[in-house]
Amino acid sequence: MLTKILTRGWPACRYLMARYLVGMVTIAATPIGALLGWAIPGITAGLVRFANSERETAARYLGLPVDPPLPKAQERQPGDLNTLVKDRSFWRSTRIIPLSLLTIPGFVVAIFALFAAPGALIGMLLWKLDPGQFTLLGVPLDSWLDALLLGPAQILLGLALLGWGAPAVANFYARSVRSALTPSAAELEKAQLTQRVEELTRTRAGAVDSHGAELRRIERDLHDGTQAQLVSLAMRIGVAKQLMADDPEKAAKLLDDARDGAEQAMTELRGVLRTMYPPILQDRGLAGAVSALSARSPIPVELRVGELGDVPAPVEAAAYFVVAESLTNISKHSAAGHVDLLLERRGPELYLAITDDGIGGARIGDQPDLLGRGSGLRGMMHRVEAIDGHLELTSPIGGPTTVEVILPCGS
Repeated sequence: MLTKILTRGWPACRYLMARYLVGMVTIAATPIGALLGWAIPGITAGLVRFANSERETAARYLGLPVDPPLPKAQERQPGDLNTLVKDRSFWRSTRIIPLSLLTIPGFVVAIFALFAAPGALIGMLLWKLDPGQFTLLGVPLDSWLDALLLGPAQILLGLALLGWGAPAVANFYARSVRSALTPSAAELEKAQLTQRVEELTRTRAGAVDSHGAELRRIERDLHDGTQAQLVSLAMRIGVAKQLMADDPEKAAKLLDDARDGAEQAMTELRGVLRTMYPPILQDRGLAGAVSALSARSPIPVELRVGELGDVPAPVEAAAYFVVAESLTNISKHSAAGHVDLLLERRGPELYLAITDDGIGGARIGDQPDLLGRGSGLRGMMHRVEAIDGHLELTSPIGGPTTVEVILPCGS
């Protein structure tokens, strides 16, 4: 029975005492926050984060799942009162200040619950050393009768508070915090829409940059390669036409050279087109194209392809290029000896995971990775985000490195 009481009471008392300490700091900081919060955006943003932290702590104590947090405080300039007044997350988070006052009676209950029984035992045993100075239930002890009557009563009261009173107070406070600080459905919807707009703005900007870089690459390839071949071809045909009557043999040689140049131009043109939408996707589908990439990899690839169903062409192209670029990066930078590649359909999404047993340290960014190597994953990220996909990279130093990609395929 005592073990059960301690199991119930100690977590509750610990929660109440911790919240009391946090609550006192909150109350002490409130005047400064009220004076400077309007001028310093970081104070109001910090209050929202603190409120979310208290909600998470309350949910963990109650053993409940953590609800969606309060939306972040709106970005504003110092002294921007108009934005501050309209910030619902900030105003809702201010409720944590009056709630902090409730931690005072909670702290008293926790302290009495923890020390009532030990204090009663000490008083019953030691009251004779200084009669009238030891108290039980607020009554001075002057006789053994008082000690034997009041001591057990205080012990029972302390155990009752420890086993039932403190948990009830802690549950009440935790539920009050969750109820007072939980955002409304409208606030959550607005925050989700805002986040979605920011995400789309970011991904579309990345897609535009990536698309611009791709167009410049194609233009450079056509200008430096195919166009140069075609200009040379036109000049050879023109010269051959002029020599046709006077020197047919030389004209024939020039025409042979022009034919070779035309074939080379076609080869280069097919190479450029292949980078736009690989013909192998049209011929063999995504599974066959990925299988071909795996077979050409200099590092052994264990390929697992599930049922893919109908995959839109943009998704096929994105998945193909992710596999191609990943295998290229692995062969160049990872020092890996083996690659696992999983491609399957998961409901309305296409799931792709590429794992290598290399040295790790890769990251997504414009700067060199953790091992000082260049990062080629930025373009891959833009390609995935352009079709509302998601890419996640896990690459600790020492490996393994895993690239997971989720691409939406519609219904």
